[in-house]
Amino acid sequence: MTAIALPSFLQRRIESEARSLIRPPGNIKLDFRHPAGAPALAGPDSVSWRVFKNPVTLFVGGVAAVLMEFAEPRVRAGVWRHSSFRTDPVARLRRTGFAAMVTVYAPSESAEKMIAGVTAAHARVSGVTETGQLYSALDTDLLNWVQVTAAYGFLEAYHRHAAPLTPVERDTFFAEGEPAARLYGATGAPTSEAGWQSLLEEMDPRFGPSRIIDEFLALIREAPVLPAAARPLQTVMVKAAIDLLPDRLRDRLEISARLRPLERLMLRTAARTADRLPLHSAPPAQASLRMGRPADFLYRG
Repeated sequence: MTAIALPSFLQRRIESEARSLIRPPGNIKLDFRHPAGAPALAGPDSVSWRVFKNPVTLFVGGVAAVLMEFAEPRVRAGVWRHSSFRTDPVARLRRTGFAAMVTVYAPSESAEKMIAGVTAAHARVSGVTETGQLYSALDTDLLNWVQVTAAYGFLEAYHRHAAPLTPVERDTFFAEGEPAARLYGATGAPTSEAGWQSLLEEMDPRFGPSRIIDEFLALIREAPVLPAAARPLQTVMVKAAIDLLPDRLRDRLEISARLRPLERLMLRTAARTADRLPLHSAPPAQASLRMGRPADFLYRG
């Protein structure tokens, strides 16, 4: 397969819209192209570099990850009370997207610096849930859950809608997340699919529905994340995120959304197009150049 080449005016428009989705917070500037040869936490031939380049499945998997995080009451309370999801969900999504790009594609020194800042902020997050459970954003068990739900969400969204991955590739993806997980404090995060399934079963008794989950879904459906012309796709992507959840967990949350055949086709077409469309100014292409690869290296199939 070859990468998709678009007319220059259309390429510029798409790249501009894509940049707005992962706009760094504040005045942060980070050079993904330099210094030449500086390694990231995962290498350019990794499964992670393939998976994280796709903005369509990244959105679907990210929303699914938040839903799975919110299944755990202490994580739910901590995120909902101490983040900007309620007041500015678009800004929160952009920060999360940028953090993912830095973690996967930036020189490891830059990634470590950013993660250290996140961990320092987590040190200030603690409290008590509505049912009297203590929570802390530095709790290793909770960090393990947050880490593995993100891994599953991004992996499964890519596998279902962009390109199927083999069992070995799926295990490799979980293992590749271990260095970043350790830096975040998730020292026991699963490093294989079997480990993910085991932790999911262990966490199951904690899961339950919440009005916060309903509120989050309402916000994310209406938030102007995508351009107005692409808003119907955003609705489908949120449905796909719910559909992505493991069946038992979705039942525990008492939510459901099944994609209709036309919606599934619409999403798959968008995801597979995104998988072959290089965004030359975006972190995946810039990082490829840093590592001596062509800008469209990840998009050739």
